[in-house]
Amino acid sequence: MRVAVSSNGNDLSAPVSPLFGRCPTYVFVNTDTLEFEALPNPAVSAPGGAGIQAAQMIANRGAQAVITGNVGPNAFGVLASAGIQIYLAQSGTVQQAVEGLKAGRLECISSPSTGMHAGMGMGMGRGMGRGMGRGMGQGTGGGWASYGAAVPPTPPPSTAPAPSQAGLGDLKAQMKELRHQLAQIWDRLDRLEKE
Repeated sequence: MRVAVSSNGNDLSAPVSPLFGRCPTYVFVNTDTLEFEALPNPAVSAPGGAGIQAAQMIANRGAQAVITGNVGPNAFGVLASAGIQIYLAQSGTVQQAVEGLKAGRLECISSPSTGMHAGMGMGMGRGMGRGMGRGMGQGTGGGWASYGAAVPPTPPPSTAPAPSQAGLGDLKAQMKELRHQLAQIWDRLDRLEKE
């Protein structure tokens, strides 16, 4: 079976992305041979409709199933109408997710796992200080904040139970990968601004 896995990297050892429509890469894997092909997500920076565009690309590439951390209603509709099964994997590598699928350990969902625009909650602004990097602030939109834009106040602490140690490790690994990707984006922006 040909499976598309939302990924934060380009090979079987890359972590599964918690995002579907805005993940950086899709790794297409043959579940019988583990041969794979990594393709960049053409919709990762789309101003809207990223999930729909990504789902159409996956359907056009002949995937019979998708493994991802979450999928919203629009992408779910496109995938379901194409007859593509959707499985959730909240952590691990692409290879571990494929092995989990083969072993029957992944949940096959029959409805979206997130609401509308779930991947659009974080905006990135330059920030005014020189503290921990380049000022990653929470915004309410999906775009880049302008120079000197105000950062909304931090929401009150969650009353949800503390994550397990395994969940905490997964989140730290995802944060490390996101910081690496953000650094690459800032470097590219700096180079483009100097041109």
